[in-house]
Order: sequence, then structure tokens, then C-alpha cells
Amino acid sequence: MSPETESLAETLLSPAGTDLLAQVAAARERGEAPLATASRLRREFPARLVAAATAQDELRVAGQAKFSRARRMLFTRPGLEQASSETAARHRAARLAEAAPGPANPAADLGCGIGGDLIMLAQGREVLAVDRDPDHLLMAAHNAGVYDAAEGLSTRQADVREVDLTGRTTVFVDPARRSPRGAAQRRRLRPGDSEPPLDWCFALTGQIPNVVIKAAPGLPREIPPDGWETEFVADGRDLKEAVLWSPALATAASRATILPAGDTLTPEPGDPVPVKPPGAYLFDPSPAVTRAGLVEDLARRFGAWKIDDQIAFLSADTADTAASTPFARTLKVIESAPWNEKHFARRLRELGIGSADLRRRGLAGDVDQIRRRLKLSGPGRATVVLTRVANRPWGLICTDPDERVKGA
Repeated sequence: MSPETESLAETLLSPAGTDLLAQVAAARERGEAPLATASRLRREFPARLVAAATAQDELRVAGQAKFSRARRMLFTRPGLEQASSETAARHRAARLAEAAPGPANPAADLGCGIGGDLIMLAQGREVLAVDRDPDHLLMAAHNAGVYDAAEGLSTRQADVREVDLTGRTTVFVDPARRSPRGAAQRRRLRPGDSEPPLDWCFALTGQIPNVVIKAAPGLPREIPPDGWETEFVADGRDLKEAVLWSPALATAASRATILPAGDTLTPEPGDPVPVKPPGAYLFDPSPAVTRAGLVEDLARRFGAWKIDDQIAFLSADTADTAASTPFARTLKVIESAPWNEKHFARRLRELGIGSADLRRRGLAGDVDQIRRRLKLSGPGRATVVLTRVANRPWGLICTDPDERVKGA
């Protein structure tokens, strides 16, 4: 194959591509300007190869936010953006290995992309990686090798719906999300808003018992069929994805998982959670907890109450059991009153609050405009919560539990 007809991945995996990638990385590390690097290297290498290598080096730097071995991996920009992080893939693979151990459960990774999940799924497991994009398929195989996970790997360029899965007992599928035609403003995912459609993915259980589907975090909880588990995964406070586990793998109806540690919360049935005015502490649940419908279950875990029937804030008079929970941010309440902008502006000035994180939940209003009207000034920091209590507009001034504010 001539250099003109090589694919991007083939170009970068060639000896010349490997050499050039190393030179580009070395130039970056010694602080050479990218334009100067490209100009210098074009004297020795074809312009197409230099452009591919410099773009790939940028992606490798960006990829370090997701992968510990990014500097040896290969990416496309869409592939990197859509790929699961190494942390998320490791969590998922560990759970799958416990329920369906690798040696006895050959797997297929359908829509493998650049191999974000494959690098962990293929550790100690025979895996068939399938994708329609030949570059992604080559990159996925290379990236699995970077993580020493290519021994039992085979690849196939095909539409995932046309692949023979005979002999496979486990399938991971990452459908490509697509914007619904004629509904650009709609954010909630429906079964037909992916390729392949979710209904096709659910139907895989007719031939494969262990099915894991990665979905967008906006997936409504009512979409999966009965018996499936919906796991909402956050990395710190950032909600990243929903993961659907087939009945053979499900252990709960819903689950919230917080990375990097992989702490999980599942339904904890008990007495109804009371609704009362805010106490000394406010708990702001992780978006994974909220999306999983587990706010009341979290409240039961550390004896908290709700401040409103419709609002996902919890409260308590002590924070002993919740101060270090990964499932919510704990805030100390120093002011709690019906929302009145003039009163809160005056109180914030008294407290010397010059920097505030405004959180609006359940109330209308432009946060930036409210911030300007509050005219914050001073050395202190706080979180200002605009919400509802017993269906009344309410405001709270909060700090981190260990933070001191003058006049509080």
C-alpha cells in the first residue's frame, strides 16, 4: 500500500510514523513551538505525515485526562471524546469479571471505537472487537497492546448487527449517540436515538446472557426492560454515563457509582423520609444519585431529611456520618431564610463574602444577573443556594464544614 492510500492509523503505526511521533513529543517536551516543529520536520518527512503526527501528539496530551498510558496510544478526536475513561472501563470490567469470569466467558465488544473499554475488557478474556471504522479498529488493537491486553483479541470490520456471535456469552456494546432529527432541543434519549438502536441491544439477551450497554447519562430510567439494572456513573461530581446490565448481571434495579473509588449506592428500602426545614447541614447529592432515583435511599443511610418534596437537597443537624460520603457534598448552613434578594445581599456583605458559588434548584432566575445584583465584596467564600422549602422560595448561605466565615 502506498503512503498516499494508507489510513491514518496505518500511517502512524508505520516505522516512519512511530519515529516522527517520538520526535514531535520530544520537541514539545523541550518547549519548541508547534509551528516551528512542523516547519522543521516537513524538510525531512512528507507534509501529510507531519500533520498526522502533530495532531496525534495533541490528542495524546489531551488523552492523559482519561488514560494513564495515553502517550503511547492512538486516537481520533471523536474517538477520544466518546471513549470511556480508563477508570470507568476498569470499574466495569472488574464488575463483569466477578459476575462472568473471563476464561469461561468469551466476549464481543460491539462498536469498540478506539478501545476505551476494550483495554480492560480484554484483560484475561478472549474478545472479538467489532467496528465499522477501520482506523478505530486498528487503533483499538494497538491500544489494547499498550495495556498488555491483546493476547486473546481478534478484530472485525463490520456492522455490529451483522456479526455472528455464536460461542460468545458476554457482550459489551457502546451504541453511537446521534441527535434526533427535527428535535435539536430535546435532551432525553429515546430508544431510537442511537446506532444500533437500544431495542436491538436489549434483544441481544435472546442469544447472549451477559449484556452490558453503555448509554448517555440522560437516559430515562423507564427505558430499560424489566429485570435490567441501570447504573449511573459519576467521576467525582461529573455525571459521565449510564450503564445497563442485563438480568443475568443485574443485582439491583438502579445504582449510583462514584469514581475513582467505585463506591456504589443501591436502593435501601425503609420508612418514608420526612420533609422538614433545613438544619445545620445541607447535603447536595451527586448527580449520579439523583439520576438513579436514590436521594431518599441516601437520606436513610445517614439519617437526613428532605427540605422539599420535589427538591434533591437533604439536611441534618449533624454531619458525622455524611461528612466524608462520596455520594453528596456536605455544606454547613450559616443562613437559612425565605429568599429575599436584598436581605441576602446585605447578609453576604456582613459576612465578607466576595466569592460565591450560586446553585439554583427549583427556582427561576438568571444566576449571572443575580450574582451581579448581590454585589459581592470581601475575602470570604460561600455557596449560595436558591431553592424551595415547603414549596416556598428559599435561600441558604453555606460553607464547607471546616471553613470559617467572619460573623457566622
